[in-house]
Amino acid sequence: MATPPADLVAELRAALTGPARFDPGTRALYATDASNYRQVPTGVVFPRDEDDVIAAVAIARSHGVPITTRGAGTSIAGNAIGTGLVLDLSRYLDRIVEIDADRRLARVQPGVVLDSLQSAVAGHGLTFGPDPSTHSRCTLGGMIGNNACGTHSVAWGKTVDNVHALDVLLSDGTRLEVGATSPERLDEQCAREDRVGRLHRDLRALRDEVADTVRSSFPDLRRRVSGYNLDQLLPENGFHLARALVGTEGGCAIVLGATVQLVSAPAVRALTVLGFSDTYAAADEVPRLRGLGALAIEGLSSELVDVVRQRNPASPALPLLPGGRSWLLVESGGADLGEAEAAAGDIVRAMGERAESVVHTDPARMAALWKIREEGSGYSTRMAGSERSSGWEDAAVPPERLGSYLREFDALLARFGRRGVTYGHYGDGCIHVRIDFDLLSAPGTAQYRSFLEAAADLVVAHGGSVSGEHGDGQARSALLTRMYPPEVIRAFERFKAAFDPAGLLNPGQIVHPRPVDADVRPLVAPARIPTRTALALHADSGDLAAATRRCVGMGKCLNTTGGVMCPSYRATRDEKHSTRGRAHLLFEMLAGRVITGGWRSPEVREALDLCLSCKGCKSDCPVDVDMATYKAEFLHQHYRRRPRPAAHYSMGFLPLWLRLGRHAPQLVNRVLSGPLAPLLKRLGGIDARREVPELAARTLQAWWSERRDGTTPRVVVFPDTFTNHFDPHIGRDAVTALEALGHTVEIPREPVCCGLTWHSTGQLGTARRAVRRTARTLRPLLERGLPVIGLEPSCTAFLRNDALELAPGDLDVAALAAATRTFAEWVEPTRDRWQLPEQDREALVQVHCHQHADLGFTADQATLEATGTRAHVLDAGCCGLAGNFGFERGHHDVSIACAEQGLLPAVRAAAPGTEVVADGFSCRTQLRQTVGVEPVHLATLVARALDRPQR
Repeated sequence: MATPPADLVAELRAALTGPARFDPGTRALYATDASNYRQVPTGVVFPRDEDDVIAAVAIARSHGVPITTRGAGTSIAGNAIGTGLVLDLSRYLDRIVEIDADRRLARVQPGVVLDSLQSAVAGHGLTFGPDPSTHSRCTLGGMIGNNACGTHSVAWGKTVDNVHALDVLLSDGTRLEVGATSPERLDEQCAREDRVGRLHRDLRALRDEVADTVRSSFPDLRRRVSGYNLDQLLPENGFHLARALVGTEGGCAIVLGATVQLVSAPAVRALTVLGFSDTYAAADEVPRLRGLGALAIEGLSSELVDVVRQRNPASPALPLLPGGRSWLLVESGGADLGEAEAAAGDIVRAMGERAESVVHTDPARMAALWKIREEGSGYSTRMAGSERSSGWEDAAVPPERLGSYLREFDALLARFGRRGVTYGHYGDGCIHVRIDFDLLSAPGTAQYRSFLEAAADLVVAHGGSVSGEHGDGQARSALLTRMYPPEVIRAFERFKAAFDPAGLLNPGQIVHPRPVDADVRPLVAPARIPTRTALALHADSGDLAAATRRCVGMGKCLNTTGGVMCPSYRATRDEKHSTRGRAHLLFEMLAGRVITGGWRSPEVREALDLCLSCKGCKSDCPVDVDMATYKAEFLHQHYRRRPRPAAHYSMGFLPLWLRLGRHAPQLVNRVLSGPLAPLLKRLGGIDARREVPELAARTLQAWWSERRDGTTPRVVVFPDTFTNHFDPHIGRDAVTALEALGHTVEIPREPVCCGLTWHSTGQLGTARRAVRRTARTLRPLLERGLPVIGLEPSCTAFLRNDALELAPGDLDVAALAAATRTFAEWVEPTRDRWQLPEQDREALVQVHCHQHADLGFTADQATLEATGTRAHVLDAGCCGLAGNFGFERGHHDVSIACAEQGLLPAVRAAAPGTEVVADGFSCRTQLRQTVGVEPVHLATLVARALDRPQR
């Protein structure tokens, strides 16, 4: 790994107000984007303002260091990586400067996330037309760089069609505002005796020389994204320099600000879903739909739907599809529901009997269907046991040629022995596909290159473009010679030279490209340390290298709202605290080139330190990255035969300490809240600001031992560590409710523990022994076919899922996993027989992260309704405490920041008398210690509703 020049580092740090990082961890984080490629940068700069950008460019220029600008890093073509200085414009340059609703314009900084802009303009009835599937994290600067399109390009075009003006910086330090240029204004600019004048003269001369060639050789295609937009220099297009710079991938100028055009958003939308016998039949019908005013025409394959069916059989989207093996989602809009439905009716009538059809107008149903389409790039990466990659991802052909192109493309796949699932923007003839390329071997990457060349020839034969969105990057730039004649390629080179004569800006993209099979990430950075791990990762046969390759970089973990993933990133906005960042660091650790030291890596340890092990990524990540499991494995390896942090002993061994403390709970409580408390917290690695929860005077097991009556049990209530020692009243309520419903209950008297606290601190050997011991203890009850009812979501999820990975092949553990149920899953089927008094209560519900990830909330929702509770389920993310995380020294501020993202404000704003339902002990503890409310467990609500007091 080359060491960054000391003088470059010193100058940047002295000149900038924003961070400039050159450490191995940061360089490893930014070595890749969402593509197959890897280039390690010299360093990464996070400009706080435009002056920082200008200063960084000047210093890089003086050292001859190339510059790559980056937004969210969701590029799938490799156009957001480089070996020089990376400028991350997403961290601080994220301000919406002005919204001019009357003129339908918005002025933004390049780091503004698309969804932020959409939210800001929605109140004016406006939207920004281009909306790629990464809309929740992609930046406007990145969209401009790649000429992003998205679902609604049928109606509103590409980014280039929606840019009004740009504020740009050239590599020589020149700053200028560019947009449409009248002939008179062009003459004025060309007359200037400065850099701006020379630029305009060079571009006017280029236009005059190649105008006819551009008109004749550029494909007549809405989704032509490949190459530079030389057509925007033509007189008929107004010599529009801003639009000419769209899609240049940061290779000609750096965007400091943009003025974009907005469009009117329909007040109401309808979604017509058309079912066909196969993909080709769906594609053949696209031309029939294009003249009907549709806002979007998107294609779904049966393979994508099958993935959803396997991952989530209860997905609300599945029953909404009509019959067929391929579907088109056709969106229409109107000023009101009647108008939207009428437009949908036109679509249904136009298709007649060619397709099965159903029309949806409910926003929740439409969102469920769009989710399949938006997460297709993730779903399609792991199919039929194979790793599938981008590379040939966004080719576009004229829509009337789509059916024939897809037939020939599938034949090409078969000829190369490859598999891929096609889907995407059928209305504009743009197709997404992830293919099972072999990128782990030299012969495989050679075949990868041969395939891309053959696929490019096929697209060109159909009058298409090798890129229909997301730009060319390293994946496609070298293919442009197959799409354009030599004189156009030379014109591209002259265009870049006019803006960037020194070639400092993102070199190797579009012009003078690097080979498509160079810098392939799995090949240039193969794993160098053993990757078969102590955990049996089910999805990847225990191979951590394969597990880290699951992350394809699409960055859904960079969302700042919705779902659970990734709470620490939402608090810090630092890439290394995202699921993607951690997966990339683990990959680099295994490669051992930038991140050295293997399992002892301090960079990886630091990144994983703020991972809450919330498991949100396990469900929210489209490719099932399970960072909590990877973290447990890393900690296991990192501290093997070494002293551990104090918290691993104090909280990792919590079940043992509580077992000892149950004999004198009052004494323990006095000690832990008395004068010795600060010292004990410090010795235990616990943050001084945290209160240690009090032990209950009597454990749940002790209570049960006093009242058990010897009847034959029908269900087992699992006395998890937290319920047993801290909140036994919840266990008593659960018993009361179950007995009221006619179930005889058993609670084990022997110590039982799932092993979660040892697992989360990476003490895997101890965790494995704990869960095996518990399974053996419960074997007599399991052999009688008794269900095991879990009350603590984290422990219930662990018994049902993690235990199987921790102890593969153990029949007792497998039996326990199969028998484990949540409280709601057991009682909900009986709710029709409940005889309840009229209830009318409001409740906020905080779903535990592990329940969100592994257990689901459907049964809980139905049970709450059965108790007469009007439940508002918070979409607030993690509570921030997350087991031991929020107690550990150094985590308190992040823990509270996570809670403040949604949970705590929602609770504070709740009406008086509103119940707060939180089944997780961590969630209840966070609420008790921050806002002072006493949350209730679902079991308590059921016991109350059944009007049966505890016995």
